[in-house]
Amino acid sequence: MSENTAVKKIPLKNYFKNAYKYRYLVQEIVRKNVKLQYRDSFLGMFWTFLQPLLTMIVLVLIFGKLFGTSSSGVVCYPLYVLIGRLMYECFSQSTKRGMRSIRNSASIIKKVYVPKYVYPISNMLANFVTFIISLSVLVVVFAFFYIFMRDRYPELVLSWRFFLIIVPILLLFIVSMGCGMVLSVLNVFFKDIEYIYDVFTMLLFYMTPVFYKIKSLHLEGNMAWFATVIKLNPLYWVCDLTRSCVLVNGFDWSWKGFAYTLVFGLVMNVIGFVFFYKKQDEFILHI
Repeated sequence: MSENTAVKKIPLKNYFKNAYKYRYLVQEIVRKNVKLQYRDSFLGMFWTFLQPLLTMIVLVLIFGKLFGTSSSGVVCYPLYVLIGRLMYECFSQSTKRGMRSIRNSASIIKKVYVPKYVYPISNMLANFVTFIISLSVLVVVFAFFYIFMRDRYPELVLSWRFFLIIVPILLLFIVSMGCGMVLSVLNVFFKDIEYIYDVFTMLLFYMTPVFYKIKSLHLEGNMAWFATVIKLNPLYWVCDLTRSCVLVNGFDWSWKGFAYTLVFGLVMNVIGFVFFYKKQDEFILHI
């Protein structure tokens, strides 16, 4: 317990400055996690490309007739679905890996001292690296439709706006990190949070416009409130901003959505890291 007492004396303002000493450990954990993710798979890292592509094809086949019509205002429905799937999956997997990180590292935490926030941060960074690699499928699919199917999708345009995709990606990272830190603490004290969160992420999938547009749901009159609830989901705006970069002709950027998502992510990070700092010394009693 002497190590825990020593850590507790570190002021919060200096606590994360201490992380710089462990930057190489973070890099090593990230590298190891990325390598191990598909270690026993025949296709290996190629699954980071193939998995979102296959999911996109399945969703387009199932929902294409219902939500993919030209009247819905979608420039290219397969790309629309792919963007939603990539953003949702990144958030879902990042937060789940962050949530389980402390329990999965219990044997190391009991033997060796490093700042405990290294574990959720490293796990979420590893997932984010995989996500960045998986974005190659977006480039390939966009190129396919742009080069070979211009007659069918004449509104699909390649412009400088494509490079702005880095902004919603950073927003996604901030939101995922904040939520993942909160979940990593909750999962130490409440093991059932894993099962509850699995149900929540399933609900989140349908509350995020991965395969539909809000306008296509015709939420009017007494159901108008449901559209507002969907827009409270920061993933809605992450997907919307990303699609604005890739699919929308002309600059159709929602500054309100950008501001809301940024503030939400920053607030969740403050809550998550302070919560983690306050409770970290109790981890050893529960893992």
